[in-house]
Amino acid sequence: MSEALRAPGVPISPREEIGRRRRPPSEQSCYAALDLGTNNCRLLVATPSPRGFRVVEAYSRIVRLGEGLSQTGMLSDAAMDRSMAALKVCAEKIRRRKAIKIKAVATQACRGADNGAAFVQRVAEETGLRLQIITPREEAQLSVAGCMSLFDRNADAALVVDVGGGSTELSWVDLKGGGLDAKPRQFAAWKLP
Repeated sequence: MSEALRAPGVPISPREEIGRRRRPPSEQSCYAALDLGTNNCRLLVATPSPRGFRVVEAYSRIVRLGEGLSQTGMLSDAAMDRSMAALKVCAEKIRRRKAIKIKAVATQACRGADNGAAFVQRVAEETGLRLQIITPREEAQLSVAGCMSLFDRNADAALVVDVGGGSTELSWVDLKGGGLDAKPRQFAAWKLP
């Protein structure tokens, strides 16, 4: 894979993998996606394949990071410790798979907690993972991107509902004039408390 494809923000085309000699899974380029939510910590590690990506590692752990947040406005020590334990497992899996690009996000619990940014800093120091606290709109956009291939190819529009542990995002996607191959022409997202 060329150096340009490894640059941040440059999309990976699975077509470039077609016709190439297949490398063993341990040698293939891996990409990791980590989502630290209010209730769950999820990790997927995947390699490019002719039809998109093939998941080579998956991990999910209920961490209840947002436990007590609505009463105190803070992430509790117990919740941060549970989350940190799960994130250390994720960091080890990412290292073992030698992921060349990682997208690691934190959502509502870290967004809404007075100590959310401090926790993200602690995660970086203890695991090396650089979590990005994303906005509700960014969260909605990632949800839409993750399910675009599931939309009806003849649909004019789609409504994506992302029900999380601490927030719910509704996304209206206008698909007219190009189906799934077109970029959404209009995108609107709403966050419900």
